[in-house]
Amino acid sequence: MTTAPGRDQTRSATAELAAFLVDTTVDDRLRARAVDGLVDTAGAIVHGAGQPWSAAVIAHVDATGGDGPCTVVGGRSTAPALAALANGASAHAFELDDVHEEAISHPGAVVVPAALAIGEHVDASGHDLLEAIVVGYEAMGRAGIAVGPAAHMLAGFHPTSMSGVFGAAAAAGRLLGLDAATLNHAFGIAVSLASGTMEFAASGGMAKRLHAGRAAEGGVTAALLAARGFEGAADGLAGRYGFCHAFGPEPHPERLTSELGDRWMIDEITVKPWAACSDIHPLIQAALELRADGLAVDRITRIEARAPTKAATQNTLDGTTSVMAAQYSAQWNVAAALVADPADPATYHPDRIADPAIARLQELVVSVEADAVFDATYAWRMGGALRVELDDGSVDERTVHGQRGSMHDPLSSREIDAKFLALAGRRVPVDALTCLRGVGERRVLAAGRALGGGNRG
Repeated sequence: MTTAPGRDQTRSATAELAAFLVDTTVDDRLRARAVDGLVDTAGAIVHGAGQPWSAAVIAHVDATGGDGPCTVVGGRSTAPALAALANGASAHAFELDDVHEEAISHPGAVVVPAALAIGEHVDASGHDLLEAIVVGYEAMGRAGIAVGPAAHMLAGFHPTSMSGVFGAAAAAGRLLGLDAATLNHAFGIAVSLASGTMEFAASGGMAKRLHAGRAAEGGVTAALLAARGFEGAADGLAGRYGFCHAFGPEPHPERLTSELGDRWMIDEITVKPWAACSDIHPLIQAALELRADGLAVDRITRIEARAPTKAATQNTLDGTTSVMAAQYSAQWNVAAALVADPADPATYHPDRIADPAIARLQELVVSVEADAVFDATYAWRMGGALRVELDDGSVDERTVHGQRGSMHDPLSSREIDAKFLALAGRRVPVDALTCLRGVGERRVLAAGRALGGGNRG
């Protein structure tokens, strides 16, 4: 295990984190974690680039960006910040990107596009790319847990776009060779670029799809500005008006530096088996387990769900109205898991979300109630429970606490590879997975070409 450098109590918490991220040695075990994150995120990018909302972002980048060495999946190569914007939006386009549960954010969709963009920009080695991914996950995860994520999200902020700028800045800064003082300036700049609200959960739209890309773009911009001598706030994360205090009703800035070198954010990642908000994955799994055990779906008369307060507050909506609503709706996903396949992205296709069988079952999910048991472990260990009544008065129940794909029940590298091939296999060169798995022995440009294929311009 890597040992943290000596702690200097005279430095701000932001400066201490920056020094750790610059100086720490990333070992083989952590680099292997980064490969899993790279493969999983690459699949999400390639699949997501085919969505209409991603097409709009890619077209914007193609129209406004200049030439550059950085791959845009589905578009032409361009400058690093805009490549990060487009690929980050694609990575977050279909709820397939990984999650740090406690931080309630999607680090892969922000950090990997930022690292790929700067890696191509400086012609970095794949070895350096993997180290950048590790420190990017670390910065984003620590910013996310330090802001007090549950209260932060319930106040209306979207954690992925808010804390993501710090992960992108750290990954970019590592590849640019920033020293600790300059990375600290990048964090001080990044806090002014943090943005994104949860209004999409209330009134829809496509803005959520943009959030990871915007965070990746912002972090890359912050690192590039800092490299040019632009100075940021000295304590951008933990200062009086820094990220934690400005955006966190219940901040815990001490988490920025506690257990540095002993606890790694990249060890705590959930890889999504289903294309829906991870807060409702325990409910999806509970429904799938009941179905596998022979639940008579056509005899269901009533379904009651219990979940954390966040899911009961922000994930109760009619999923038949849009793809975004379907992927965010607890009721819809419970219904879909009983009669369809939530592991197949086609289940969430616009033509299928109003399927009468799913719509009928969604109406039978009469409640999604907050449960203190699940609040007690939110978001470190996600939980959910279903109570299903049948027409003969019998009841089936199922509780899931620590869902499939989470660090409590993780997917293997082989399962992550299978997910990549299912999402991206027909859209990338036949050796793309081999290239990504062996990126440590290549240049980052090879990974970009594997993903961009014939789209590089």
